[in-house]
This record gives sequence, C-alpha cells and structure tokens, in this order.
Amino acid sequence: MKLSRIAVLGGGPGGLYAARLLKRSHPDAEVTVYEQGSPDTTFGFGVGLASRTQRNLRQADPDSLDAIVAVSHPHEMSMRVGDHVARLSHGELLAIARTTLLEVLQDHATAAGVRLEFGARRSVADLDADLIVAADGVNSATRTDLADDLGPAISTGEGLYLWCGTDFALPSAIFTPVTTEHGTFVAHAYPYASDRSTFLIETDENTWRRAGFDVSTESTGVADSDETALAYLQEAFADALDGHRLIGNRTRWLRFRTVTCNRWHTGNVVLLGDAAHTAHYSIGSGTKLAMEDAIELDRAVRESTTLDEALSAYESARRPNVEYLQSIATRSEQWWESFPRRADMPVDQLMIAYMTRAGKVGIDRFAASAPEVARRGLAAYADVDPASVPDAATAQWIVGQPLVRGPWSFPSRGAPAQLLSEPGTLRLDADVDSAWGPEAGRLIAEAAHATVVWLTGRGDRDAVLTRLDVGERLRRETGALVVVEAPDSSYDDLVAGLVSLRADLVFVTDAAVADEAVDDGAVVDGVREAERSIEAERTILRL
Repeated sequence: MKLSRIAVLGGGPGGLYAARLLKRSHPDAEVTVYEQGSPDTTFGFGVGLASRTQRNLRQADPDSLDAIVAVSHPHEMSMRVGDHVARLSHGELLAIARTTLLEVLQDHATAAGVRLEFGARRSVADLDADLIVAADGVNSATRTDLADDLGPAISTGEGLYLWCGTDFALPSAIFTPVTTEHGTFVAHAYPYASDRSTFLIETDENTWRRAGFDVSTESTGVADSDETALAYLQEAFADALDGHRLIGNRTRWLRFRTVTCNRWHTGNVVLLGDAAHTAHYSIGSGTKLAMEDAIELDRAVRESTTLDEALSAYESARRPNVEYLQSIATRSEQWWESFPRRADMPVDQLMIAYMTRAGKVGIDRFAASAPEVARRGLAAYADVDPASVPDAATAQWIVGQPLVRGPWSFPSRGAPAQLLSEPGTLRLDADVDSAWGPEAGRLIAEAAHATVVWLTGRGDRDAVLTRLDVGERLRRETGALVVVEAPDSSYDDLVAGLVSLRADLVFVTDAAVADEAVDDGAVVDGVREAERSIEAERTILRL
C-alpha cells in the first residue's frame, strides 16, 4: 500500500513515535506531526517504562529505545505503612522526565524525516492526507468531532487525585498512606531523574471536602496549581519527602476518566493512545499504551493492501490487549479507592494484596520474584513464624492453613460442604457489576445478620474476581465468616483472595459444572472431600 501523505495530530510520545515508525516504513511519504503547543511545553512529571514495554519498544525500534534508556532513571519498588517498609527488587523498572522523553522522540522523528509543526491547532477538516493519526490525548477534539462514527464513552472514578513532583530522587518507587485529621491520603511516587520524583496523591471525596480542597481547586486558575493542597500535602507527607518540597505544574484535583470507543477508526482517520482509550495510572502510564498502539498501527499499515484493511487489522489486533488492560485497571482503581479499609494489614501482607489485586499476578509467581516479602506476608496471614513458610508449593500451603475464628474451627481454608446447612449460613449469588456499587451494597445489607455468608455465582474469571472483592467488603462490614465459591480454573485467584483477606474459606468446584444451578443451595451427590489426600490443601470439593 502506497501512502503519500501522513498527518499526525498531537505531538505527545504516542504521536511522535507513530510518526517515526510510519516514516521509516514509508520513506517516500510526507509525514507531519501537528502539535498546538510549543516544543518545550509539557505537563506532568515522570513517565514509567516497565520491562515488558521496554522489550516491545526494542523490537520495534532499538535505536530510539537505547536513547530513552540512556537518559532514564532506574528504580525499585516499595510500600511503606508507618515505620514498616516492604521492598521489591526489580532491576528493570525505568522512569524518565516527560520533557526529556519528548526531546528524544522529537529528535528521532526529525532524524527519520518527519516534519514537526508547533504552535497551531489543527483538525481533521484542515488536513489533506492519505492517513490521519489522531493522537490528541484524553481531551481529543478528533474523538469529539467524529463521535457519531466512533461512539465514545467516558466514565469517571469516585476518588480524586493530583499530579505533583518533588525536587529530589526518592530511593525507590513508593506507595505510602498518610492519615490526617481529615482522612487518609495515599501517595504513588517514584524517581525519574537524579534530582526529581513524581508524587501522585489520591484520596476519597469525603476526605477531600473535609480538607477544603473542593474550595481551593474551584478557585484555582486554569494555568495555576492548587497551592493550598500542595502546602497541606507537603506537610502531611513530610517523612516521605524527607523535608523536600512539593512542586506543582498546573496541579489540580481531578477524577480519573476512563475512555472507551466503539470504533477506533472511520474513513482515513484512526485514534491512538488516550484519544481512543485510557487505563488507570496505577497499572501503568498512558504513554506505554500509546507507544504500543503506534507499533501495532505501523505493523498493520505495512502488512495490508488497503487502508481500511490496515485500520481494521490494527484495531482487531490491539483492542483485546487494551480491553484486558482496562479491566485490570478498573479493578486496580477500585482497590486504591478503597485502600484505607485495608491499611491496617501488615505491610508485607498488604504488598501481596497489592500485587495480586487485579488478578494479573498470582501468589506463586509473586513468591518466586520476591521470596522474602512473600515469606513475611504469608507468615502474617497464617500467624506463624516466617521460617515455617515453605519455599515451594506456596498455594497449597496457604489453603492448608487451619482457621479458628469465633465459634468456628477448621483444619484448612477449604470450606466443608456441610457448612451450607449450618444455622446462620446465607448463600448469596454475588454476580454484580462492581463490588463497590449499589448492587453489592444491597448484598451487604442482606447479609447483615448472617453468621456465615457463602458467595457463589458465574464461573468466568471476571465474575470470580468481583466475587472476591464482594467478599472483602462483607468481611469488613458485617464481620461474617465469608466463603467464596469458584471453579478450579480460578484456584490461584481464590488462594490470593485468602491471603489478601477477601475470603475466610474457599470452596472449589469442577469447572464443568461450576455454572449449573444448585437446588435450594444444597450440594448434590458427588461431593469429594480431598483434605486427606495430596489435594488436601487445594480442597477441591466437587458439586
């Protein structure tokens, strides 16, 4: 397919990277990036690059990645609650100043022959090009102008957050909560240069209002930062900041907006990055998604014979990955919005809950990558000496731990089937859209007087993960003993749920019959107790 003119709307990382890749693939084409700002104007602070993203960028364009890595700042990860810290060694985490990243990508785009135009706002109607790539960000004017064709939708999170920075390099990335007289604030912070760190802070709406930030943000000008909030938070996080100041850059309180679109392209126009989709900052940056979009768009254009075929192939290949990441991001967003509820957990156990919060990382994988943190976290879960936690077969060991709670005593965390017939046991179908929405609230109310709540529902993984989230709410809000039922295909998620205190006991069913109805809540013939076999710890109880 021959393209003579390619136009890119938006000179952020995604737009610049797409322009370079497309120019290299189509050296005879005229490729132009249109950016309404000046070359050195940017907002935000650092950009994180995880190891998988680095691998993807290296395969697509090793030269530009080498240049990015050369001016990036490596760091590790930690979680701090009070005086207690859990640290993860991770040698492949990098961060870079957004301004520096833009400089690198501008230089490499220009070196490839891309023309960069700054300082004027352009729209699709202004351009005469074979292909128009709209990389114009979360506030995409292109997406708005073509809304009838693209079908965009935007949902807004419950919590509030602000981006700021500080003038020193933290020793590692850190997640840390601080509780003030108004409520709890949580910082997500990481170093991105030898003298700079990103410092993102979030909180719930009630805390935000009690601190008066609804008023301070309302009175802040468009180009200004909320200095009232910055001064307050600088004092609140004084220990983590080690006496340094917080720096603003149009820093105001926001609610995260999740963008989705029914279509990412129409005619010769295609959306890329935040213009097409967003994912919560707690699972990675929009920069990562945009640059990986660019890689897939370039591949599709190179390998297709018509533009429509190329744009359809780009969307077909990229959409499943993005939607999967968005589903993980939504769970992560809700986990952080509800973070104060679990801040009383021992820090190593809390780190396990954090790493497994969205179902992307299982217990065994985490234990293999961070054995000391996992050992201490599992010891806190089981109330044993860390030395007694095994090096292998971690999941089986977790389920095999006895539980004594109130009048109940169990030899393992596998729920016996007869518990369903005990007085005070309430069996609930927990198939709800969100563990934090009104449907789940009604379940919590229904379970208010139950001694045991047995949660069941669909067998697909998304439903199981939501069921575990409901279980966590039930444990904390009702005090009931919570059993979560799921098919054996979700065994790893159930195990993580136990350690993360999202369930007290688990009941594992055969996947083949997991979605079949159970008559009056009774368990039909075929229950198989496995507590005395090698499967004991897994407690696979079949319906």
